Amino acid sequence: MYYNAVKEAKTEIKHIIMDALGRLVGEEKIPAEPLPVFQITIPQDSAHGDFSANVALVSAKVLKTNPRALAAQIAESAVLEGTGFEKIEVAGPGFLNFFLGTNWFGGVVRNVNTLGADYGKTDLGSGKRVLVEFVSANPTGPMHIGNARGGAIGDCLASVLQAAGFQADREFYINDAGNQIAKFGKSLSLRYVQICSDDGQKVIAEFGDDMEKFTAAIYNDTEKFPMPDDVYLGTDIIEHAKNYYDRNDGNTFASASEEARQTALVEFALPLNEARLETDLLKYRIKYDNWFKESSLHNSGAVSEVIEHLKAGGHTYEKDGALWLNAMELGGEQDFVLVRSNGFPTYIVPDIAYHYNKLITRGYDTAINVLGADHHGYVKRMRICLQAMGIDEKRLDVVMCQMVNLVRDGEVVKLSKRSGKAITLTTLLDEVPIDAARFFFNLRDTTTQLDFDLDLAVEESSKNPVYYVQYAHARICRVLEKMAEDGAEYTDGAVKYSESAELSLVRKISELPELINEAAEEYSPFKLTKYVYELAQDFHKFYDTCTIKDAEDDVKLSRLALCKATKTVINNVLTLLKIDAPEKM
Repeated sequence: MYYNAVKEAKTEIKHIIMDALGRLVGEEKIPAEPLPVFQITIPQDSAHGDFSANVALVSAKVLKTNPRALAAQIAESAVLEGTGFEKIEVAGPGFLNFFLGTNWFGGVVRNVNTLGADYGKTDLGSGKRVLVEFVSANPTGPMHIGNARGGAIGDCLASVLQAAGFQADREFYINDAGNQIAKFGKSLSLRYVQICSDDGQKVIAEFGDDMEKFTAAIYNDTEKFPMPDDVYLGTDIIEHAKNYYDRNDGNTFASASEEARQTALVEFALPLNEARLETDLLKYRIKYDNWFKESSLHNSGAVSEVIEHLKAGGHTYEKDGALWLNAMELGGEQDFVLVRSNGFPTYIVPDIAYHYNKLITRGYDTAINVLGADHHGYVKRMRICLQAMGIDEKRLDVVMCQMVNLVRDGEVVKLSKRSGKAITLTTLLDEVPIDAARFFFNLRDTTTQLDFDLDLAVEESSKNPVYYVQYAHARICRVLEKMAEDGAEYTDGAVKYSESAELSLVRKISELPELINEAAEEYSPFKLTKYVYELAQDFHKFYDTCTIKDAEDDVKLSRLALCKATKTVINNVLTLLKIDAPEKM
C-alpha cells in the first residue's frame, strides 16, 4: 500500500480548479480554450496557504482576461465541500492559495501510524531495473576518502531508488586486469627483492616481528630502498611483500624471472586486497548484490567481441598501427585509440564491454555510475562508445562526486605522502562513528565540494546534525515510554490538530513520499539528510511549545499519535541512510 498525502492533495486541487473552470465555461463567463500546463506548489510560508496554484497567471492570456480577475472567478466558482480544503484565497498578481482543513492533518498521522515502516514508499519506478555501480576502487590498495563519499552516496541512492519502487541492485566493478595490475605486480616485486637484499635482511633482523616498524623502516629509507615514480608507494605494498616472504620460505622467488615473481605476488596479494575491500565496505554497512570482475570480460571474449562489433559497424580505422574509434563522427571532440599498436586494448574497451553487459546482456533499463569529479572526459567517451554499439546513451546516468576535505580545528588536514599513511576509509572509521560518516557524506549535493569536520562528527551536541536527529528519535521514545507508564498510549481513535507547531510538524511528515520521488528522479540522496534534520527541528519546536503530559485527554492522545508518527518517519529515513535510530541516548 502506498500513501502520498501531498500528491493526493495536488490531484484534488487540480480537480477543484478544472471543475470550477468547467462551470465558468458553462456559464459563458470564460471562453472554452485549451489551457496551458499550470503548477501546484507548496509555499515556503504556510501563512500563504498549504498549496498554491498559478493557473490564473498562465491562463489569463489564452482566456483574454486579467490574471487576478480570473483567479477571483475560479475561487468563487470552486466547490470545497467534500474535499480536504477549507478555503481559497487570491494573492498577489493572481495566485490561488489553498488552505487545508483539520481533517487532512489527522488523516496524515493516522495513515503514517497504520503504514509504519512502509510509509514513504512509492511506486515511481515500478517495473524498472536499475544497476547502481559505485566505489569500484582499484584492488591495488586501500580505499581513500573519495571512495568513502562515493560509497555513502551510492549506497543511499540505491536505497532511495528501492523505496521509490525500482529494482535497484548494487555492484562493485573490480579492475583486476590491465595497467594497474601490471603496476601492482611491479611494485610488489620491487619491494620483495628489497626485502630479500642484505639491507632488507638487516631490517628483518631488527623489526621483523613488528610490521608497523618494519614497513616504516623500509618506506622511509629511500636511499637503501629507492622506488621509481611509476609504482605504488603505499606501505601496504611493503606489508604484502613481507607477508609473502614470511609464508613462502623467505627468498624463494628472489632469483626467479621478473614475470614469474610478479605473477606469484599478484596471485597472493590481489585476493587479499579484494577480501579487504569487501570487509571494509561491510563495516561501512555496504553490502553489494554483485562483485563483477573485469578479468571475466577478457576471459569470456567479451572484450574481443566489442572490437569486432565496432569494426563491423564502420566506426573504426587504423593509423600508426593502432585501431582508433571515429568518435568525431558520433559528436566527439576527437578520435581515440581502442587497441594500441602492440595489440593490447586500452582501458576503454573492457569498460565498453562492461556497460554492454549491464544494459544488453543483463538487461538493466538504466546503469548509474557514481564517479569522482575527474571523470568528465571519461563519461563523454563512454556515451559515444555506447552510441557506436547501438545503445541509447541516455540509459547511462552518472553521478559525479566532488572532492572531500577533511577538517580538524578549522584547518584542512594535510595528507602526508611521505608517511605512506594517507587517511583511508578504515582509518576514518576508527576515528569517526559510522553513523556520522554516512550522514556527513550525504549532507551536500554531490556537485559541491564537501568539508568533513572531524571534530563536529564526534561531538555529542545539537551542533552535530546526526546527533541532533538521533536525539529527536530517542526523545520521542522516552516520551512514549513515560506516557505509557502513566497509562496514556496512542490509539487509532480521532486525532485533531490546531496549534501552529503541530500543523508544521504534520506538513513536514506529509512530504516524505514526494521527497523520495524527487531524490530518486534527481539521484540526490542528500535530500534525505536535509529533510530528516528539518523534521527533527520541527519536532523539537512542537515538543517545546505543545504540552503532552498536562493536556486534555483528547489532545494528549492526538499529540502522542503525532509523536509516534514522527518517530516512524525519522526511523524510516535513517533506515534508508543505514544509520541507527537509538531509543536511548
